[in-house]
Amino acid sequence: MKVTLLQHTPDPEMAVALAARLCYSPIGIDELKERLSRSDISAFLDKIMSLGHQSVLEHASFTFGIEGISRATSHQLVRHRIASYSQQSQRYVTHTEQFSAVIPPSIAGRPDLAARFKSQLKALHDTYAELFEAGIPAEDARYILPNAAETKIIMTMNARELLHFFGLRCCERAQWEIRAMAVEMLRLVKGVAPTIFRDAGPGCVAGPCPEGTMTCGKIVEVRKRFKEMYV
Repeated sequence: MKVTLLQHTPDPEMAVALAARLCYSPIGIDELKERLSRSDISAFLDKIMSLGHQSVLEHASFTFGIEGISRATSHQLVRHRIASYSQQSQRYVTHTEQFSAVIPPSIAGRPDLAARFKSQLKALHDTYAELFEAGIPAEDARYILPNAAETKIIMTMNARELLHFFGLRCCERAQWEIRAMAVEMLRLVKGVAPTIFRDAGPGCVAGPCPEGTMTCGKIVEVRKRFKEMYV
């Protein structure tokens, strides 16, 4: 898996703070911008986020390039509807060579099952190739490709939706692959918007575990991990 922060709103925390200040100020935008110092921005963001004034976070957006994830994970990802996606097409990108696939660690760690898994992947590719060579359109031959097939996707989300996304997908109860992707995304955005994402992560980082009786039971460990996350 490879996750890259391709681009983001220039100075995302300034954009958010400026939008928030504007809501409460009679002066013009240029003057507001001149008055905002870095310390003001951090303090003001702390205040508006503690008050739940999160609509202003939508002024900051982040675009990620994501490669080497499975179709199983991309199907989960696109369920987050407040985002923009561009995904590698299995209709227009054909697999003349065997398609790359993600093998879950639970299978990869068991040689006998891993061998059977890989054998099935090869059989699926061979059938795909036979269909394609027989003149079946790629858009129809792709029906045989598995959820394990790797894909690439470019995704843009605003900061408000990212906080929601991290709350769900960084959780220990999230599926392992999308969790690993979400944690890396969080590490990347913390580097450019540390105040906005300071308490980001699963719901238990900044409050009680939202999973109730389904809790993982590792709240202390999880909080420590995300509070100390490197950037």
